[in-house]
Amino acid sequence: MPDISIITSVREMREWTAAARAEGATISFVPTMGFLHEGHASLMREGRKRGDLLVLSIFVNPTQFGVGEDFESYPRNLSRDSEIARACGVDIIFAPDAREMYPAGFQTWVNVETVSLPLCGASRPGHFRGVTTVVAKLFNIVKPTFAFFGEKDFQQLTVIRRMVDDLNMEVEVVGLPTVREADGLAMSSRNSYLSAAERKSALCLSRALDAASTLYRSGVVSVARMREEVMGILGREPEARIDYVEFRDGENLEERELADDRTVLALAVRIGSTRLIDNVIVGRGITWKEKC
Repeated sequence: MPDISIITSVREMREWTAAARAEGATISFVPTMGFLHEGHASLMREGRKRGDLLVLSIFVNPTQFGVGEDFESYPRNLSRDSEIARACGVDIIFAPDAREMYPAGFQTWVNVETVSLPLCGASRPGHFRGVTTVVAKLFNIVKPTFAFFGEKDFQQLTVIRRMVDDLNMEVEVVGLPTVREADGLAMSSRNSYLSAAERKSALCLSRALDAASTLYRSGVVSVARMREEVMGILGREPEARIDYVEFRDGENLEERELADDRTVLALAVRIGSTRLIDNVIVGRGITWKEKC
């Protein structure tokens, strides 16, 4: 298997991109904060299929973390990530540091307004301004043809699509389904924070999503009825502290009182000190290998 190249400077990454595009190559791009798992791997494998070249970025972006959040403790392991990336066919890892991305004097921000306000936007003020700014910078540096994001971060995907549309960016944003563990837990780098007991408690999220989707597919469209079911499941888990339980339109994130096939149920729940998010498009449901 060929060695993978790691680029750390914006200048060098732009030069590589310019040369690739000059030769007519299409570029697939997977932006991440590293500590890769199978969810990231699914994005890289799809990117490998669609583009001539595949770029992965690994950058723990300080501007999307709030005061008291886990920026310093966020898991990092570049050597492990490089092995996973190599196995998925990545050509280049772009791994800048914060000073490279936000040099002295930096003062320009990208803010997507309405769709960034509810859900995690309400719980984490300023979070999406950091996300959209760094993604816009990465798009300008890498100049991808395709960019791949997981639906687990559904609001993030919605916000980025809005930014790309509004700013006429020349990139196709591709969303791929959430990848789950065999017992239903959505894969996340933050799962590494969970103790064994907390890991078991966290399964209440996928159980709640599955129950709401089952109700919808049985003919229930009342959001109030589905919310009652979800709150009951989460409420029976002593370790769970609910941040939000929201039913939103899958395109504009407006609140829904009656569900349809594109309605998204989004959850944010703290298990111990770890904040977990998950979601389901109720008309689609969720699947995993062994239902818990």
